Amino acid sequence: MKNTALKVWLTAAVLIPVAVYAQPRPGNPTTATVITKAEIDKISATEQTQRTRDENAKVVDIGDGWSMELGIIHRASTRNPPPAPAAGAGNAQAAAQTIPCGERMANPPADAIPGAITHDNQTEGYYIVSGGGTAFIDGHVVNGRHSTANPDGGPNGPGCGGLAVGSRKIELKVGDVLIVPPGVIHGWADIPDHVDYLSFRPSHGVMKNGWVNPTIASK
Repeated sequence: MKNTALKVWLTAAVLIPVAVYAQPRPGNPTTATVITKAEIDKISATEQTQRTRDENAKVVDIGDGWSMELGIIHRASTRNPPPAPAAGAGNAQAAAQTIPCGERMANPPADAIPGAITHDNQTEGYYIVSGGGTAFIDGHVVNGRHSTANPDGGPNGPGCGGLAVGSRKIELKVGDVLIVPPGVIHGWADIPDHVDYLSFRPSHGVMKNGWVNPTIASK
């Protein structure tokens, strides 16, 4: 009897702290979030006529100042792209306000790749859902411009864009996953037809928790 009681006491002593520490800390969220395929498809449908479009579905509070965003990205063919949108005065003003980033180089190497992107504070995990192409990753940015744009819904917050030097090319197809930490170069060198992908984005203190894409927001 004593042995049985001792076993019960020891089991409780082990399990009770686990139960306590498994609870969300005060102020952290206590509910999960669902983003449906129908919502993803609805956002994606608005992107299909554009060269490049990247929108988050929701910015979800995951506690301790962190958020998780789900991005839905469409990139059209780099070989036969649709017409580029007209540049407005707002775009010109935003470009004028950016500051240099990356290495400054008067004569970049011939194999430098345009379209390099890095994000200051955000990790991205890509999951290819349609199409594919040749991406480039790693290396360093040359003659970049730093964007400080930080709208509530992202998609990414501040970052650097320019030429990629020393990058490596990889093929990405449906079902493939790419994980890119903050500050690491990524971009697309060649897209034969199109590529659509989801981007899972944890970030700290960058986005406005609770933001919902207007396309799927409740009316």
